Order: sequence, then structure tokens, then C-alpha cells
Amino acid sequence: MPEDKSRPPQDRPWENGWTLDTSRTPGTRRLYLAGTMAVATIVACVAAIAATDNGDDNPSKTARDEGGLISFSSQPATTTAPQGDSGLSSVSPTPRGPRQQGTGPTVAVTTSPKPPKPTASKGGSSKPKPSATYRSFRSVNYPSRFWHVDDGYVGLDPVSGSQSREDATFKQVKGLADASCYSFTTRDGTYLRHRSFVLRAERNDGSSLFKQDATFCLRDAAYTGGAKMLESVNYPGYFLRHKNFVIRLERFEYSSQYLSDSSFQLVGGLA
Repeated sequence: MPEDKSRPPQDRPWENGWTLDTSRTPGTRRLYLAGTMAVATIVACVAAIAATDNGDDNPSKTARDEGGLISFSSQPATTTAPQGDSGLSSVSPTPRGPRQQGTGPTVAVTTSPKPPKPTASKGGSSKPKPSATYRSFRSVNYPSRFWHVDDGYVGLDPVSGSQSREDATFKQVKGLADASCYSFTTRDGTYLRHRSFVLRAERNDGSSLFKQDATFCLRDAAYTGGAKMLESVNYPGYFLRHKNFVIRLERFEYSSQYLSDSSFQLVGGLA
């Protein structure tokens, strides 16, 4: 067996003859490890700085671009309003002026314009007033003669001249005693009424008797087509007829003479 020789103590080389190995610098291993760690640290710092710079150069990357990591963009997200008319007022931001910097946002509220209201005409109602109806009464058996007012009485006369035409023209209005029938007025405002069975032109006195005497109902004449007979309201069965060229109120009778004398053509006013 080899002889186990213990290593002489190195703290007293002059006693045992052992000398230090001077071929290697003391602490070289430790220095090598420390230098390697320093280089690794510097490389890691450079890599981190480069990664940070790359992230700042592209701030608009989304979470999908960063591999699932959430990134905060410097630009605010924009929301597009839905199109279409909602019927509500629209609110839109307005740009700030120089004095509004730092204050809250201002909004301008705009409402849909309302249709203009219809304006009434200056003359009152826009509906046109119905025109008055003027009539002249022409005899069936004496076509050249018309009802004509002369000295307050109504006769059957030929018409000539403007004054005669005015005296033979009457305004047709609703009946004073019955709105379904008619009354007739002259140019000067008098009404045709029967009194003592004779047709006259008189002023309305407002009495019930006057209203009935001045109201006549139109009936179709049996003698001639298109002609009319005028029946009294307060004397049913009595009709106006001309007799001796005077307009009178007489009871109806079945005779050709009565039928022809009581039939009149209602034509447009002569004046």
C-alpha cells in the first residue's frame, strides 16, 4: 500500500520545505465569475431598453398584436352614432374657443324644424262666400213678359231698358217662414208677399204673418217641363198666377188655363 503522507502544513513553509505555487494569480476564479455575471447583467439591461423603445414607437398596437397583453393607446376611442332619424334632438360637440380651454365640453342642441303654422288671410275666412242667386220670372204662355214691380205691385209686363230690367230682377233667399222654401227680395230690399191675394213688394215688418205671406215653395209644373209653380206656405193649395197681367194668389184648379197662367220659367236675373 502506498504510504499515506499527510500534506505538510503550509503556514510554516520554512520548517517543512513546502513552497507556494506562484504560477497562478490568487483569486482568478472569483474574478472570472464576477466578470461573467456583470456581462450578463449588461446584456439583459440592453435587451430590456430595446424592447421598451420598440413598444413606444408603435403605440397603436392592440392586445391582439402584443400576444394577448393589454396595451394602453394614447388616442381616445371614437364611437359612431347610429344612422337614422330617432325623433330626438341631436347633440353635437362644438370646438372650444381660446377662452374655453380647460373648461368642460360644450354641446349645441339642435331640434328638428317645425312646419310653419297656417296663417289666416287678412280678409277673415279663406272660404269664398257663396254668390247671391238672382232670378227673373218669365211667363210660359207669354214668353216676352216677366214679373215686374210697378208702384208696389207685381204685374206681368214686357221688359225694356235698364230700370225695367232691375225691377224685373229678384234675389232668391231662404224662406222667412220655412228654410226649405224661398223668399224673394227686390233691389231696394223689399220682399214679395201676398196681401189680399195680390202679390206686392213691401218692407219686412218682422211679424209672423209677413214671413208666411213672403214664403213660397217651388213645385214642378205639370203644364211645361222645366217650369215651376209657386205655392203659398200659409195657404197650401194656393199658387201664384197671372190674371189680367197681375200676379195673384188663387186656389189650384184643373184647367189648362190655370196651369199655363201659374207656370213660370225661373231664369237668371235680367239686371
